[in-house]
Amino acid sequence: VEMHADSREDRDGASAGDIVALVGLKNVQTGHTLCDPKDPATLEPMVFPEPVISVAVSPKDKAASEKLGEAIGKMVREDPSFYVETDPDSGETILKGMGELHLDIKVDILKRTHGVEVDVGAPQVAYRETITQRIEDSYTHKKQSGGSGQFGRIDYVIEPLTEEVKEEAKNGFYFESKVVGGNVPKEYWPAIEQGFANSLEKGVLAGFPLLDVQVTLLDGAFHAVDSSAVAFEIAAKSGYRQTVPKCGPQLLEPIMKLDVFTPEDHVGDVIGDLNRRRGMIKSQDTTPTGVRVKADAPLSEMFGYIGDLRTMTSGRGQFSMEFSHYAPCPRNISEEIIAKVQEEKEAANK
Repeated sequence: VEMHADSREDRDGASAGDIVALVGLKNVQTGHTLCDPKDPATLEPMVFPEPVISVAVSPKDKAASEKLGEAIGKMVREDPSFYVETDPDSGETILKGMGELHLDIKVDILKRTHGVEVDVGAPQVAYRETITQRIEDSYTHKKQSGGSGQFGRIDYVIEPLTEEVKEEAKNGFYFESKVVGGNVPKEYWPAIEQGFANSLEKGVLAGFPLLDVQVTLLDGAFHAVDSSAVAFEIAAKSGYRQTVPKCGPQLLEPIMKLDVFTPEDHVGDVIGDLNRRRGMIKSQDTTPTGVRVKADAPLSEMFGYIGDLRTMTSGRGQFSMEFSHYAPCPRNISEEIIAKVQEEKEAANK
């Protein structure tokens, strides 16, 4: 069918360039290719960036609670850039997306399409952590309690990810072993890698995931009876906790690419406002109807921007925003975020 606002018109066929809707498809998701069974084809899938903003939602009553899971499951299948998870500490349902507007629309769909009323928490920014220094260290895990014990020693280097291995890194983590001889048998290397990889999920500054880290296993020692994959995995986890705080950990914040349109007489106000939001102006182009300003700005400073922009430009300003990269947080912002996380932890413990 061809869609015209809220009416639809049946069509016998469609050719290249036509935009049509297909009714009654089952088990079809965003990113699938539809083709003639006699002439199968798969188009290259779209690459969806990681979400950079999240909000907590909670159902307003028990009836909404039962419908929420079903509705969210359907929405996740429809939109690959929309993620949902349950916070293991608070048990809250967390919606993650590409920006404030994206999540506003999702909450609206929950209410209008699925009839689920929810309370929405304040937006949370997806901060990350990284390290800035190379540290060589050693850790021995030893435990003896009747029967066979646990033993594993590892000598390793933890350092920022180097350019040479960036392409081979998985989720910003690269591991290699330079152990020669049998000081750490090969069958234990995957356990050591796993121990470090799992630890990266919680950084040492404020518990945000750690990015761009390289670990090199240099040497170690094992015991014929007491050593096991578990012992070496524990050694890696403990080594991570021991060494990463010495590696100059640093907080990273998501930086967004902005494209702002404003009438010419408001350019000064718009640029001044972006500077106050720690924005970096990249370019300024005059168009027949106004000025287009391109800039990079931290996501944490962009909440509620559309309202401020409309106010500054008498309702004529527009903007679009997409994730660009992660960049180090200024020290004062970093200290605020770490203090806030500590407060939340203490409150949760009480």
